[in-house]
Amino acid sequence: MKVIDKIRASQNDVVFSFEFFPPKTEEGVENLFEKMERMVAHNPTFCDITWGAGGSTADLTLEIANRMQNMVCVETMMHLTCTNMPVDKIDHALDTIKKNGIQNVLALRGDPPHGQDKFVQVKGGFSCALDLVKHMRSKYGDYFGITVAGYPEAHPDVIQSTGEATLESYKSDMAYLKKKVDAGADVIVTQLFYDTDIFLKFVNDCREIGITIPIVPGIMPINNYKGFIRMTGFCKTKIPAEVTDALESIKDNEEAVRAYGIHLGTEMCKKIMATGIKQLHLYTLNMEKSALAILTNLGLIEESKISRPLPWRRPTNVFRVKENVRPIFWANRPKSYISRTIGWEQYPNGRWGDSCNASYGAMADHQFMRPRSRDKKLNEEWAVPLKSIEDVYERFNLFCLGKLKSSPWSELDGLQPETKIINEQLGSINSKGFLTINSQPAVNGAKSDSLSVGWGGPGGYVYQKPYVEFFCSSQKLHALVEKCKAFTSLTYMAVDKKGSWVSNIGNSEVNAVTWGVFPSKEIIQPTVVDPSSFLVWKDEAFELWSKAWAQLYSEEDPSRKLVEEVQNSYFLVSLVDNDYINGDIFAVFKEILKKFSVHG
Repeated sequence: MKVIDKIRASQNDVVFSFEFFPPKTEEGVENLFEKMERMVAHNPTFCDITWGAGGSTADLTLEIANRMQNMVCVETMMHLTCTNMPVDKIDHALDTIKKNGIQNVLALRGDPPHGQDKFVQVKGGFSCALDLVKHMRSKYGDYFGITVAGYPEAHPDVIQSTGEATLESYKSDMAYLKKKVDAGADVIVTQLFYDTDIFLKFVNDCREIGITIPIVPGIMPINNYKGFIRMTGFCKTKIPAEVTDALESIKDNEEAVRAYGIHLGTEMCKKIMATGIKQLHLYTLNMEKSALAILTNLGLIEESKISRPLPWRRPTNVFRVKENVRPIFWANRPKSYISRTIGWEQYPNGRWGDSCNASYGAMADHQFMRPRSRDKKLNEEWAVPLKSIEDVYERFNLFCLGKLKSSPWSELDGLQPETKIINEQLGSINSKGFLTINSQPAVNGAKSDSLSVGWGGPGGYVYQKPYVEFFCSSQKLHALVEKCKAFTSLTYMAVDKKGSWVSNIGNSEVNAVTWGVFPSKEIIQPTVVDPSSFLVWKDEAFELWSKAWAQLYSEEDPSRKLVEEVQNSYFLVSLVDNDYINGDIFAVFKEILKKFSVHG
């Protein structure tokens, strides 16, 4: 979706966005995505990623933009500059992001290449952002939402040694901005500033010359003194005397500087918002605390209240924005699900249509890769000596009790809020050999703003059938099948690694297990239990035994052999209690365990 459309749709609400830049190392990229995940949970209007000077980070920027849009599921705006970029490279970048479902670009001339003082037009390229805007509109029509930069103090190139631009240069800069808007720009995001009056004058001057599109202030929190001096020097940004005076006495105290930066950013935003401007863009410098603290001070976010439009993060890829139903099996591995379905071109009626014909993509090695910090946590928590099958049970039990923060079967960190409602029951059955990897509690008309199970818009009510997905031995599965004959509300599917199938439902019976009722809307059912998808998921679920757990041990380690033995002999089971009002999905486990406690 275009950013301009999201701004218009926000009406009278204040909205905010974040900017990030490509880190220099692989570990830095993974750390950035961890921060980004936490920040995106607060529902920014969009996030943007910068384009390195001279296209130095072109490939990485394209990769990060793709992951932002399709894996993090945040509306993504990619910077694109003219520096060292002939038209064919520009078109390659634009074609790539269009293919990846990205619709937003911040069109810039760009800084001079590294080691040069002035911008030089590359052969076959463009000389300015205006040329880039014209080219995008000419070749790609209205597909892209185009944002351009605005400079409240005029472009740094025309700011003199006195620290200010001449009136003539300022007016020329404004006239050039108007040309960019007339050529097709939808939104203006400004260069950083610290004198709010200068920004407000700039907005007024824009309106006087006929610029009517949204002008979004770029706010850069002061995180440390040296970085602040370096950045403002590079951008030739005016620093008000009161800011200089306040920083002088605390410049060697990093915590004090950060606290002042949060205070200053908050006050600047309050003054801007008081004039009726309802968009804020925060230059994060890949740091989360200051930006989130400012938004918290403004009352725009609450750390304890993170709303969910759906139980899973809604996709932002333009080709799948209508998607509103998913199989529940990938609930803890949402990125893997997106990777498996990235090639699906249509989601009629909000989902993939005939689930029996769903063309899931093949598994790739990257689906089993985890960020390094999580690899470290997995090693610490799961690469422990396993002397017996009970030691395997104990790992699952400890995770369900919240004593472990990682799981080979989850891309998420720790227990999710709704899991904590039933974690003791889950821990109990895990300790007896029902090894759970996915679950949800029964919910009968909880308010949609519930912190643990809520989702959707305000004023609604949500419902859930209790669900448990687990691995167990063939003996325990046989006992489960027998007991389910007396628990008529239970439906189950089970399959082993080789494909042996046991179930009391038909192969084409799709069961809605989560739904919501909201004012002036049809009933929404965002998760289902789908036999066809379950058979696709089972390969991945079994593969994780080896690629996410067994591989933590050496090839000759007995612990590895035990993990692989479980992988090759256990069944994966999906169990639904369709009586979400009076049912007790754990009752069947109690009955089974009575038998095993008697017979061993």
